[in-house]
Amino acid sequence: MNKAVFFDRDGTINKEVNYLTRSEDIEFMPGLFDALEMLKKAGFLNIIITNQSAVARGLLSVKELESIHREFLERINLENKILIDDIFYSPYHVDGVIEKYKIEHNDRKPGIGLIEKAAEKYKINLEESFFVGDSYTDMKCASNAKLKKVMMMTGYGKRDIEKCRSEKINIESIAGDLLEAVAFIVNNSVLNN
Repeated sequence: MNKAVFFDRDGTINKEVNYLTRSEDIEFMPGLFDALEMLKKAGFLNIIITNQSAVARGLLSVKELESIHREFLERINLENKILIDDIFYSPYHVDGVIEKYKIEHNDRKPGIGLIEKAAEKYKINLEESFFVGDSYTDMKCASNAKLKKVMMMTGYGKRDIEKCRSEKINIESIAGDLLEAVAFIVNNSVLNN
C-alpha cells in the first residue's frame, strides 16, 4: 500500500487569492518544489484535495477549473519529475447558483469523499498518510478521514487555529511554511519496507 500527503490547494500550495479563476493568478507558496521533492524522496504520493465552490457559484466552469489544474501540473511537474500525482476537487456548494452543483456532497471538505476516491485509486494506507491545510475545514476533513494533520499558518490558518482547538481537533503539527510542514512529516512517517 502507498502513503500520501494530501494538500489543500489555496493557502497551502498556492497563495490564497479568494477564488482562483484565472491561471495568471497562480502563485506558488515559497519552498513548494523543495517540499514536494522531499516528500517524493520519502516515498509519498502528493495529492491535492480542494473545495472549488467557484464552480457552484458560477464564477468559472468545470472546463475552466480543469484548465487551471492542467496549468498547475505543467508548472509543478517539470522535466519529467512528477511532484504532484493528482488533483481531486469538489465543485459543490449549497449556496451555489448552478443547480447541478448546488447540493450538499460528501466530496466537499470536511466530507471525505475525495480522500476515499484518492485512496481507492492509488491504494493508499490512510493510517500512514498526512493532510496539510490552512483551514478548520481541512483539519476537520483530515480528522474525519483519520489522517495525521499539519496546520499551515498561511491562508486561513491564523484565523482558524482557535476553532480547531475549541472543537478539540488534535493537530499533530503547526507549521509556518511548507518546508516546516514537510520536515515534520518526513521525521514522523513510517519508513517504507
